Amino acid sequence: MTGQCLIETVGYDDGDIDTNLSTTTHLNELVSRRYSRRSLMGGMSAMTTAVFGGALLTGCGDDDRDVITVSDGTTVQAQGGRVVTLSATASDNASTTTFTQVAGPTVPVVASGNSITFIAPNVAQATALVFEFSASGRSGTSSARSTVNVVPATLDFTAVAKNRNDVVTVPSNYNVTVLYRLGDPIAAGVSAYANNGTDANFAQRAGDHHDGMSYFGLAATGTTPDLAGNVRGILVMNHENITEGYLHPNGPTGLTSSGVRPEAEAIKEIEAHGVSVVEVTRAGNTGAWSYVQASTLNRRITPNTPMQFTGPARGSAALRTRVSNDGTRSNGTINNCANGHMPWNTYATCEENWAGYFTRAAGDEALRTAAGVQKENASLRRYGIGQGRTGNYRWTTVTPADASSTTFSRWNASILADAAADGTQDFRNEPFTFGWVVEIDPYNPQSLPRKRTALGRMNHEGCQPGRTVAGIRPAFYMGDDAQNEYIYKFVSDAAWADADATATDRLAIGDKYLDAGTLYVAKFADDGTGTWLPLVFGQGPLTPTGYPAYAFADQADVVINTRLAADALGATPMDRPEWTAVNPVNGEMYCTLTNNGSRTVARVDPSNPRAYVDPPSTSVSNRNGHVIRLRETGDRSDATTFTWDIYAFGAGSDLDPTNINLSALDATNDFSSPDGLWFGLPTNASGQVAPLMWLQTDDGAFTDVTNNQMLVGMPGRVGDGGTRQVTSTGGGASRTVTTRVGAAPGTKLKRFLVGPVECEITGISSTPDGRSLFVNVQHPGGDGDAAKVTSNWPASQAGAATGSRPRSATVVITKADGGVVGL
Repeated sequence: MTGQCLIETVGYDDGDIDTNLSTTTHLNELVSRRYSRRSLMGGMSAMTTAVFGGALLTGCGDDDRDVITVSDGTTVQAQGGRVVTLSATASDNASTTTFTQVAGPTVPVVASGNSITFIAPNVAQATALVFEFSASGRSGTSSARSTVNVVPATLDFTAVAKNRNDVVTVPSNYNVTVLYRLGDPIAAGVSAYANNGTDANFAQRAGDHHDGMSYFGLAATGTTPDLAGNVRGILVMNHENITEGYLHPNGPTGLTSSGVRPEAEAIKEIEAHGVSVVEVTRAGNTGAWSYVQASTLNRRITPNTPMQFTGPARGSAALRTRVSNDGTRSNGTINNCANGHMPWNTYATCEENWAGYFTRAAGDEALRTAAGVQKENASLRRYGIGQGRTGNYRWTTVTPADASSTTFSRWNASILADAAADGTQDFRNEPFTFGWVVEIDPYNPQSLPRKRTALGRMNHEGCQPGRTVAGIRPAFYMGDDAQNEYIYKFVSDAAWADADATATDRLAIGDKYLDAGTLYVAKFADDGTGTWLPLVFGQGPLTPTGYPAYAFADQADVVINTRLAADALGATPMDRPEWTAVNPVNGEMYCTLTNNGSRTVARVDPSNPRAYVDPPSTSVSNRNGHVIRLRETGDRSDATTFTWDIYAFGAGSDLDPTNINLSALDATNDFSSPDGLWFGLPTNASGQVAPLMWLQTDDGAFTDVTNNQMLVGMPGRVGDGGTRQVTSTGGGASRTVTTRVGAAPGTKLKRFLVGPVECEITGISSTPDGRSLFVNVQHPGGDGDAAKVTSNWPASQAGAATGSRPRSATVVITKADGGVVGL
């Protein structure tokens, strides 16, 4: 054949791009003869696959062997977060073939032969991505274009039904893998966990009560960070507490009022608290995840790990103890709940309910008064350490084999007879060494964790960075997890510099942003506005004489006694502020207010507007909690004013829609006691345009209906709803307030996961591509013990496992088609 070109028809062509350069039959005519659009689109399933179709484009030459043919273009549709595969064909005599994106937002692609695969980005409106496939040979080059129309992402799964099963339940097109369990060994030579109470050496095993967690990417080999690493990384997670009934062969001994705890039991319990740093890997891009037992990056940070103080309280007389005569060092961290992933790639772990571990003798208040430090009594009472306490787990009753050991005696906060008045010969000041945000460098096992005192001392739930914008001072948002406590933020003195995100001396960058700045507490006004009140010594009542309940001496005194300073300023008491999270697109901050058993009708206000009876309880309280959000003025993290509304009210779908179920929740999304909170990452579709917000529960009010759960939403903005009058009643009283309610979530909030029996769902992170989601399951079978095992999870995830003791564990959730989890 010479002198003319011929097109062969062998398949479907969409016909929207005319690439035929010959004088033969027009592309549109081929379409109408051969196929309808439905023949391609009707076959689409969860994985969006676009195949460059069937009509072949011919480049002409003098001999059939010189003809280069490629398939023509086609058009398909996919929503953000879906896997898209484009495949093309070229004649055998093509020497080179290439794909090139020629229009639309640039997406990273994985090429394999004449195919490319990518994840569709999230978009605000339908957006075309156009790709050109070219083939070259002796006769020249031929090409064709294909269009992928990307539409805005949705929560495209069927909501998981409420249930009380002893497994982790997720939507049908998702997979769950158990990754890292209580007791798993994280050092070479440490034996597998027997799970019968006989195991020891928790300094080299996974701790208990997995909680807040972050993933940090690694390069393919070595210890170099790779912020885009999706198949190898470091998981850093908190171990908040213990279920001691399962840790020992027959439960703990010596817990009676006159009992003495065995040293081995107490050591195990102490070491099971703290933080894990553990390397994890995936087998290829789609294989199973596992942790690396012998990794040199692995370590446990426990209540015994040496640490140093930084910021305004470093060196304070209040931090002097028997192990740190100059108040610059301390041992360990405990009751670590939520967390924060710092913008320079360190991990912030937060000390929450630490006060309960301390013993304080009756009569200690009088001793402190006699010593001239009576204001310490006000401080200790405000933080829940009254005299006459025996302390959680009674560790102070241990008689150590090494008489010089302070591992157990440090939990006695009493003044000891004949001890030095400055606190350097006992542990009277040990409570002041807890309640901080602790920064850890996950990439450097030799680094010393740093307690950042500028961020205040409280029942720290988490520490969530706001958006970082070059030249703007960054903010870090925190909740104080106790009834009627406050929401805080810390604004650094240093303006953000983008280069700091990839600095190698990460803790030095933490020094830059976390050691100098202003700590604020939130005051919510009835009209939907609010103010950040600065906790600065010398301003307002924060002086030696400005507040009758406590005489502040300096800024160290202010941050050590953050709660008292916030009291003095008149901050708004909230319904148990827990996790904070920041929308990566608009910078709005969300905070879970888990519940409040002491919220009475008389004490409701617009930002905490409900007090009610939720059967079977007969008490009046905010039993189900809510999620509040705020927008900084000017959308700047360093603003001192904001607006607010309530994103969602926890409630059963059967409760009063007028005054309780204010968010119109239904069977697909009703929840109680919101706790864990996290937004998808901006590096993938789950954190773009309309980011996913993951919401986890820690509930006792709804567990007669369902185990604890995790929902996912696509929230709007502060102010997208309106005002609402809410009437609280109970105990013969009634009170109506006007609150700000966000738009009803509707189908933009769905239940994604239900956990096993008697667990809490808490802690969440993902790989940068959003295709692997890590979730922690805490204290399954938490109401049982060795004599009465009430859950067999995680063993039960694979089938019946009667008799197996439950273990807190991390699971990995992936989508069957490989797409972004949740979309």
